[in-house]
Amino acid sequence: MEYRYTQEVLDQLAAHGVMPTRAHSPDLVHDFVSDLYRYELRRLRDGLRRREIVKAHYYDRVVEVRRRYRLLALKPWQWTES
Repeated sequence: MEYRYTQEVLDQLAAHGVMPTRAHSPDLVHDFVSDLYRYELRRLRDGLRRREIVKAHYYDRVVEVRRRYRLLALKPWQWTES
């Protein structure tokens, strides 16, 4: 089966270094991007625990990561054209 991702989705995925082909299912790509998101959040948390990040700035950094991964707010089926 072939999947046609919307250009907006492809642009946002490219910002994360992800370039799916038409053969990659949206579910697979969504899971991959979700893993990247969780990895970044864990890195922040670990930095906080090691006191590399000041607690007062931690929240702002988490919000910034969430903003970069807005694409995850959409369901995988919404990433493709009808």
